[in-house]
Amino acid sequence: MTRTMWDSSVGKKTVMAASGLIMLGYLVVHMLGNIKIFFGSDEFNHYAHWLRTIGEPFLHYEWALWIIRVVLVAAVVAHAVSAYQLSRRDIRARPTKYVHKKPRASYATRTMRWGGIILGLFIVWHILDLTTGTVHPGGFQHGHPYQNVIDTFSTWYGNVIYIVAMLALGLHVRHGFWSAAQTLGVGSRTRDRAFKTIANVLALVLTAGFIAVPVGVMTGVVS
Repeated sequence: MTRTMWDSSVGKKTVMAASGLIMLGYLVVHMLGNIKIFFGSDEFNHYAHWLRTIGEPFLHYEWALWIIRVVLVAAVVAHAVSAYQLSRRDIRARPTKYVHKKPRASYATRTMRWGGIILGLFIVWHILDLTTGTVHPGGFQHGHPYQNVIDTFSTWYGNVIYIVAMLALGLHVRHGFWSAAQTLGVGSRTRDRAFKTIANVLALVLTAGFIAVPVGVMTGVVS
């Protein structure tokens, strides 16, 4: 039953929708946490430490954080594999390009695939920069995320990479949220406008919220 569902296009789209909503929920929480940087180093560092102690003493140190990471990795992999396989299936079904492009296709729709690739590469860079410190500019300091964030956004390329990725994220969320609603069967003609409005608001708030951090560092508001 599970295999049959996965092999179908509807099943893959359902997996994409469900995994996308999981990631969207994480992004909202992550963005709200990032904004704490505007309240100073003590509060931001305390928040980062709290993430590692969630569930104590029932859970050991960082167990909850690792559970969140595993769920997110599973969601990202499921989303990417589903998207790739659906894309390949679509190409096989229509080996020649359309003579006329769909006039109603939005910019976000046309760039979903490239946006996904950009976000995938960004996730790798982001982890290597602020989690492992592998590509972090200057000296990466474990337990001092506030300073690490300032180091990253004190470089021109750190700002460019992050801002471009967040713009791609906004476009991805704008189309993806509405598409997920249709796939999961909660969309309808009467609800389309509401879902599109929610998608636009989510995309705008997430993009602005995430970009506010590098802008805050660049302008000296966060220092």
